[in-house]
Amino acid sequence: MEWWQAVVLAVLQGLTEFLPVSSSAHLILPSQLLGWPDQGLAFDVAVHVGTLMAVMLYFRSDIKNLIKGFIDSTFLRKPSQDGKMAWWIIIATMPAGFFGLCLNGVIEDHFRHAAVIASTTIIFGVFLLLADKRKNLVKQLTDMPLSHALYIGFAQAIALIPGTSRSGITITMALFLGYRRSEAARFSFLLSMPLILLAGGYKACELLVSESPIPWGFISMGVVVSCLSAYICIHYFLKLIEQLSMTPFVVYRFLLGGFLFTALYVGWIQ
Repeated sequence: MEWWQAVVLAVLQGLTEFLPVSSSAHLILPSQLLGWPDQGLAFDVAVHVGTLMAVMLYFRSDIKNLIKGFIDSTFLRKPSQDGKMAWWIIIATMPAGFFGLCLNGVIEDHFRHAAVIASTTIIFGVFLLLADKRKNLVKQLTDMPLSHALYIGFAQAIALIPGTSRSGITITMALFLGYRRSEAARFSFLLSMPLILLAGGYKACELLVSESPIPWGFISMGVVVSCLSAYICIHYFLKLIEQLSMTPFVVYRFLLGGFLFTALYVGWIQ
């Protein structure tokens, strides 16, 4: 893989990890449509580390408060809003973590097909549109009960199916539950941290036992580029989401899914 190809893939990963579009749909295009070589396990680890760094840097104040709240509520018996939210994030991560461990092999073998990715890109785009058109999107994260955290957590587990979009499905569920767009996106980003950490750690363990040489140059570049692109994405997405609504992302999902179906029909991808 050339350096410029690695840069493109790192930017794609950084952007699509947090936008309500499918990272799987985007990463299938360079490999199958343009014939680019597989980026390899080491590069996957690098871009996971980069996106994790971006979200942790952006929400560093929130993370500090969540950790303090968790310690206070768990060990010092001092309940707080931050402590509650820390627990909600932990609990909401469990469904995706459980199903990810149980079904990882099944998904890899049976669901990573372009037709599946094209279908889910469009289908969950419809759900995002319906959720975004819901009236009275006024709830704040301070209003969130445990049941809502669990609903969003189980929705996140659905994103194990390629083409769904982790951020897309969690934002969709939060909107269906009546949360403001900015609040839905914020919870989605906070919820991404433990899952990205788990996925990156799993891939890192695979890398440690692999006998393939580690391309440290590509890894360093992947971390930096994916981190920068993800940080910029989070910053502007949260600033613009209330004005933009989700409609532009829904239209984009429809166009992307339609393009993938067209590419399958004419034989550009398999």
